[in-house]
Amino acid sequence: MAGSNRSASLRDTQRSIPIGTLAAIGTTTVMYLVSVLMFGAVATREALLTDRLLTATVAWPVPAVIYIGIILSTLGAALQSLTGAPRLLAAIANDDIIPILKYFKAADSTEPYLATLFTAFICAACVVLGNIDLISPVITMFFLLCYAGVNLSCFLLDLLDAPSWRPRWKFHHWSLSLIGAMLCIVIMFLISWTFTIVSLALASLLYYYVCLKGKAGDWGDGFKSAYFQLALRSLRSLGANQVHPKNWYPIPLIFCRPWGKLPENVPCHPKLADFANCMKKKGRGMSIFVSILDGDYNEKAEEAKVACRQLGAYIDYKNCEGVAEIIVAENMQEGFRGIVQTMGLGNLKPNIVVMRYPEIWRQENSKEISETFVSIINDCIVANKAVVTVKGLDEWPGEYQKQYGTIDLYWIVRDGGLMLLLSQLLLTKESFESCKIQVFCIAEEDTEAEELKTDVKKFLYDLRMQAEVIVITMKSWEAHKEDQGLETGREDAMEAFSRARKRIALQAADMKRKMNAEGGSTSINEHQVNKFLYTTLKLNATILRYSRMAAVVLVSLPPPPPNHPPYFYMEYMDLLVENIPRLLMVRGYRKDVVTLFT
Repeated sequence: MAGSNRSASLRDTQRSIPIGTLAAIGTTTVMYLVSVLMFGAVATREALLTDRLLTATVAWPVPAVIYIGIILSTLGAALQSLTGAPRLLAAIANDDIIPILKYFKAADSTEPYLATLFTAFICAACVVLGNIDLISPVITMFFLLCYAGVNLSCFLLDLLDAPSWRPRWKFHHWSLSLIGAMLCIVIMFLISWTFTIVSLALASLLYYYVCLKGKAGDWGDGFKSAYFQLALRSLRSLGANQVHPKNWYPIPLIFCRPWGKLPENVPCHPKLADFANCMKKKGRGMSIFVSILDGDYNEKAEEAKVACRQLGAYIDYKNCEGVAEIIVAENMQEGFRGIVQTMGLGNLKPNIVVMRYPEIWRQENSKEISETFVSIINDCIVANKAVVTVKGLDEWPGEYQKQYGTIDLYWIVRDGGLMLLLSQLLLTKESFESCKIQVFCIAEEDTEAEELKTDVKKFLYDLRMQAEVIVITMKSWEAHKEDQGLETGREDAMEAFSRARKRIALQAADMKRKMNAEGGSTSINEHQVNKFLYTTLKLNATILRYSRMAAVVLVSLPPPPPNHPPYFYMEYMDLLVENIPRLLMVRGYRKDVVTLFT
């Protein structure tokens, strides 16, 4: 490896190193074989075994010739090491492969003086020990490890058909490199199994340190090719068919584009990554953090790259397993529509869209935000993606903020069990592990409450989920019209209901005025509007009655009703979330995520 160690000093490394290495190996091999024959011809077996300086004994004309040769050979090997080893040490330092060696960096075409002094110090320390037999096994181990590493790299690159692997030596097969690596390890164990174990442990720690602290350079990593091929084969084995509920994993698409403005150089809401980790068992699983830049791609390509690096740094800082993606589009609606169609590969496409509820939609830009929010939900329904909207994200607990009380589920529509699964995942987190789950089943007044409660308990038992089941009956809109009363028991609820109706009436009048001015027409079903307002208000009153002290509340997210303007839908949602500090609105999709099969 002497030629490789001095490769920076060679004019044509691709030509000189192969010729020099093969010539050196061939020459020394011939000399060793000739020496075996000659010594066998001039000495007995006993002399070969006992006389350590047999060469001097049989030398001509005097033994001093051998002594001088040994001294000169030793000096030559030492000088070779003192010229090759410091350059190798300086090259490693210059590449920042091992950051702790940064003090030995040397500029190109200059002598690595500090590295030379350090190498000389190590040599002197070994000489001071005064026992070559103690040092030689250690040196041999590291040489064999070096040869094994080179063979292993060649084996991986050749076996995995890496495009960058183009050796000039054509007579090569990956099996030869594998045999060479195995022979090196076998010889190490034959020399000393204790030294071998210590050497392998040190090499593993060094590799881990380089992976953890080392900077990426032009030297590459053979294992990365193996990981890449393994990922491709795993992706192909997953296929594109529907995943069985037992093998279903949440892959959340975290929508980082905030409703409003974040502080400068803050790419995402600080609590979004904490919430994303709550959706994964023991933090394992992939999350995709996405943000959208408005504008032309040709003009904002560099800005998107900078934003992607910032978002990636945020994900690493939060210790969240995920990737960052920045999309440039004309507006947020078009950008999200492209994301929901193309993001992911095969069965590794995101299956849950997570976003913050736009609590500021009325103050900032009511028309734009409401249209975007409704458009995102509709796009998720069309693309068959689940939706989780978080209200009260600012108050979401951190990893070590202990929560007490209950996790309350208001189960209104069938969602494939997603809401139940999310509640169980929350319990696996340290912040929610002390909580208990309560499942509230919303039913109409004429429903058999006890029968429904028994069925839900049996369903949860079959799913191996522990939760208290509570059935709440709610008067339907038709029954309410006959009784002519809201019966919420709260004056503030009545006021909120009245204010929402007035705002919707004003908005409807404004829409009619604009449509008439443009020569068009619009029709708004007031019965449907009042029904939605009544339903969301009653559900809000029920949540505040039973779950005011809950750690977190989960409720089914109602889909935007057709032919209702986005502004109306936001009014419905505001009535639903009012005065609830921490709320998750969940909409499942047309797939089961839990199974009854054991």
